[in-house]
Amino acid sequence: MTDKTNIPEDLIPVIVGIGEIVDRPKEITAGLEPLDLLEQALRRAEADAGARLLGEVQSLDVVNFLSWRYRDPEKLLAQRLGITPAHCYYGPVGGESPIRYIHEAAKRIARGECTVAAVCGAEAQSTATKAERAGAKLPWTPFAHDVEEPKRGAAFQKPLAVTLGVFRPVTVYPFYEAASSAHWGQTPREAMAESGTLWSRYSEAAAQNPNAWLKRRYAPDEITTPTADNRLIAWPYNKLMVANPSVNMGGALLLTSLAKARAAGIAEDKLVYPLGGASAEEPRDYLLRDQFYESHPQNAVLKAVMDLAGGDGRKFDAIELYSCFPCVPKMARRTLGLGADVQPTVTGGLTFFGAPLNTYMAHAACAMVRRVREGARLGLLYGQGGFVTKHHALVVSTAPPREALAQDTSVQAEADRNKRAVPEFVTEAGGTGKVESFTVLYGRGGDVEHGVVMLRTQDDRRTLARIPASDRATLAHLLNMDRTPVGSLGEITMAADGVPEWRVV
Repeated sequence: MTDKTNIPEDLIPVIVGIGEIVDRPKEITAGLEPLDLLEQALRRAEADAGARLLGEVQSLDVVNFLSWRYRDPEKLLAQRLGITPAHCYYGPVGGESPIRYIHEAAKRIARGECTVAAVCGAEAQSTATKAERAGAKLPWTPFAHDVEEPKRGAAFQKPLAVTLGVFRPVTVYPFYEAASSAHWGQTPREAMAESGTLWSRYSEAAAQNPNAWLKRRYAPDEITTPTADNRLIAWPYNKLMVANPSVNMGGALLLTSLAKARAAGIAEDKLVYPLGGASAEEPRDYLLRDQFYESHPQNAVLKAVMDLAGGDGRKFDAIELYSCFPCVPKMARRTLGLGADVQPTVTGGLTFFGAPLNTYMAHAACAMVRRVREGARLGLLYGQGGFVTKHHALVVSTAPPREALAQDTSVQAEADRNKRAVPEFVTEAGGTGKVESFTVLYGRGGDVEHGVVMLRTQDDRRTLARIPASDRATLAHLLNMDRTPVGSLGEITMAADGVPEWRVV
C-alpha cells in the first residue's frame, strides 16, 4: 500500500475524533440517561479531534438503544447539539449497525454529500435495571410508552422454537457452536478449550482498556468451569461466555473529509482512513438456513475485506472479531485464515469490556482508531447482529485509499450463491431423527430445564425436539465431552402437549 492517491482531498473520508464515556453512579438516580451519554461521547470526540466540528455535523446516525425509550431520540440529540443535519437517523436493532453507519457516513463524504458526520450510541441498562429493582424513579426524559418497542428474537421465529425456549441469542448461538465444532472434527472438550483460550484473550484486552466494565484477566478454566457465579445458561455457555448488557456506556466517532481535517488543523497522526468494507445477511428466522456449521454471509463479507488486504487475513495488524458468543470469532478467524493464536480484539469483548447491546462496535471502532494511531497499519472491524444474521466489516488504515470508496458494498449475491437447499421445517414428526445440532437449557439454580435438539428426519426435513430433564440417558449422551452427539440417531415421538421429543437409541 502506498500513501499516494489521486482522489480529491474533499472526497477522502477520514475518522478524526473518538469519544467514550463510562458511567458508574454512586446513587442510582444520579445515573446518566442514554441521551446524556450520547451527548457527552460526542463532545469528547470533538475534543479528541481538537477542532470545532459538532456545530457543522450534516450526517448524524444514532445506534438503536433498548435501555430507555424516546420519541425521535436522534432529533432530541440534534436539538441538544444545536444542529439540523440533513441526514438524521435512528436505526433498527443490530450489533453490526455501528460499523454500517461509520461505513455509510464515509461513503456520504466520498460522494460529496456531506463534510462532517457523526456516529454514536449509548446504553444505560445497568442504571435502568437497578432503578426498576429498587422502585426508584429516574429523573430522565420521560419514558415514551407510546413508542413501540423494536421487534426482536421471538417475533421472527417459529412457534415451536419459542415454545422450546430457543428464540433468544443465548439459546440459539449454541446451535452454531455445536454444529461448527463437530464440522471441524473437534470433541466438545476441545471446542470448550478453544473457547476458554479465546475468551481469556478478550479479557486480557479488557483489562488494559480504561473504558472496560470488567477490568481483569480471566484464565481459560475460570471462563469454562461452571460455578455459582459463573452459572451454566445454555450448553455450552456459562455466564462468562455470553455478552454482558448491564452497563452504562456511550461511544461516538466524528468523520470529515481530508480537506476539511487539514483546513481545521487536525494533526495528521490523528487521521484514520476507512478503506472499504462489505455487508450481507441471513433470514431472520434462523430455521430458514441451510446449515449451522458456517455462515455464508459472514464468509462472503470477510472474504471481501480480505481482498482489500491483498487476499490475506494475516495482513491485518489489528482486528476486532464480534464476540457475543465464542462461535462467532471462531468461525471468523478460520475464514480469515488466522490460527488458534489469533489476537481477536483491540477492545475486550462483549463479556468483559461490556455489551451496550447494539453499541459495542462503536467502542470497538474507538479502540481501533487508538490502535491505528499508535502504529497499526491496517485494521479490521467485523460486526454482527441478530442470530449470526447481519454482518458488516470495515477496513481502516493509516494511509488514504488509492481508489475512491466503493459505493455498492453488499456481497449478498455471493452469500446467496453459496447457500444450499433449505430443508422443510415440520412441527410433527416420528421415526428416526438425526442430530443436526443441540443445546441444553439450565435454570438459575443450575438444574437442567430441558434439552433441545435440531433434527433431520428420515425424509430429510428439519424439526426441533425436546429432551425432558427426566431423560438422563439422552442428556448424558448430549453432554458427553469426548464425543459430539451431532450426527447421532434417536427416536422421535410426539408428547401429549404436541411437542416432538427425542431420545437416543
